[in-house]
Amino acid sequence: MSPVLSGVLQLLALVAALALAHIPLGTYLARVYSSPRHLRVEKWIYKGIGADPDTQMRWPAYLRGVLAFSLAGVLFLYLLQRLQGVLPGSLGFASIDPDQAFNTAASFVSNTNWQSYYGEQAMGHVVQTAGLAVQNFVSAAVGIAVAVALVRGFARSRTGELGNFWSDLVRGVVRVLVPLAVVGAVILVACGVVQNFSGIHEVGQFLGGPQQWNGGAVASQEVIKELGTNGGGYFNANSAHPFENPTPFTNLFEIFLILLIPVSLTRTFGVMTGSVRQGYAILGAMAAIWVSFVALMMWTEFAHHGPALQAAGGATEGKELRFGIGGSSIFAVSTTLTSTGAVDSFHSSYTGLGGGITLLGMMLGEIAPGGVGSGLYGMLIMAVVAVFVAGLMVGRTPEYLGRKIGTREIKYAACYILITPALVLVLTAAAMALPTPGDSMTNGGAHGFSEILYAYTSAANNNGSAFAGLNADTQWFNTTLGLAMLLGRFLPMVFVLALAGSLAGQQPVPATAGTLRTEKPLFSGLLVGAVLIITGLTYFPALALGPLAEGLA
Repeated sequence: MSPVLSGVLQLLALVAALALAHIPLGTYLARVYSSPRHLRVEKWIYKGIGADPDTQMRWPAYLRGVLAFSLAGVLFLYLLQRLQGVLPGSLGFASIDPDQAFNTAASFVSNTNWQSYYGEQAMGHVVQTAGLAVQNFVSAAVGIAVAVALVRGFARSRTGELGNFWSDLVRGVVRVLVPLAVVGAVILVACGVVQNFSGIHEVGQFLGGPQQWNGGAVASQEVIKELGTNGGGYFNANSAHPFENPTPFTNLFEIFLILLIPVSLTRTFGVMTGSVRQGYAILGAMAAIWVSFVALMMWTEFAHHGPALQAAGGATEGKELRFGIGGSSIFAVSTTLTSTGAVDSFHSSYTGLGGGITLLGMMLGEIAPGGVGSGLYGMLIMAVVAVFVAGLMVGRTPEYLGRKIGTREIKYAACYILITPALVLVLTAAAMALPTPGDSMTNGGAHGFSEILYAYTSAANNNGSAFAGLNADTQWFNTTLGLAMLLGRFLPMVFVLALAGSLAGQQPVPATAGTLRTEKPLFSGLLVGAVLIITGLTYFPALALGPLAEGLA
């Protein structure tokens, strides 16, 4: 079988699996977040944290819950790392330095999972399981909760109430993420992924020195890192490591986990708003972008330019041969069009245009299908903007799902869209202008610029993957990337929840003959155009200096 055909068949199998799973899971998610019942274990949790799950919250109270819980998570994870040297199960690793501990705490709480350390050489079992793995669950649950709050904003009328954050958080963990993660972990263990608490073992000599491996609860962390679109690997090689991702089947299964909840949430949106076709319109826009990016990535990586690539059958540098170019391309696109950041290949070793595709996927806002929760609310923000633009073109007051999109709503949407580009471009410019940050670049020229641009794009968009070649374990990068991750995660949530509160307080307007039919394919096309024009062109000058210049050289 040719490598190209293998890649196409993997893509078709993945699409088929998602098509089968998204309807039942999306409908189940809608029931989870709409049910008035509380499970017994949930009642115990509410009692333990002192929360009343039946109290309805307006958007400021909901936001306070999000920020208070996340702040507590940052403090806990920071202290856990700083105390690692005296904790049991540390495998002899020392406590983490303050700047790196802050960076890692901000990273995992913000669902970014950027890692400026070698996982198997820095973090012991306690920090990995009680700290990082726990944040993989709860940070994903926070993202789903905010997305559900926005959906309620569209579904409710004449009330500013968006539900209860504590109830949404707990239900997301107990009823959704934990059951799916248990099933996924069993499948990964059956396929050869490591799951133990072994210590460090010397396994032989490598380049004249001893090589040491350590085990860990890898399968249980691997499944939630993909399912929750987190991305942080137990090992430095991430999902390219055979302990995390041993076979082509596990590679495809992990891509399926990455896309499963973001795709299913479009069904949840349709069910909760009473119009399943609206969910399909959003899904159609997401799918069009994702399939186009996969096709472009395969084309750039399979293109035979030069004798070396012709002999190898494509751009194989930095890719695991057990996955092939096709599997690696699908993984790279899926992880950067979501907020996952897990990698099964070296993005820095992709062709110039291939590296640019991974960058552009993040720059679009990771909304196709995006991160767990963040992909849906990001695409809904773009839908609000698309409706507003369409209304201006025909001279009609914009409406979406029976809600008028007025001055206040479009200001919230505009602020959401502008935050991340501002963080990326300002911090990239500062790093390039100052003398010290540039010393961290392994490469010069356009590729070196891409390393720094990729790092800040990944951090501010809460992706977490790296272009490699950049030494990010410095005080400058640990601090600035940590701030970018926190601001890029929580500032947009402020405007998402404010928009949700504004929409929920409106009186729905009836549809008329002049109402834009937002459940039609035409609107999906308009939405794709809005995404590419509004967000993509924002970064075009930066892309021209980096991957485009390298790819055209």
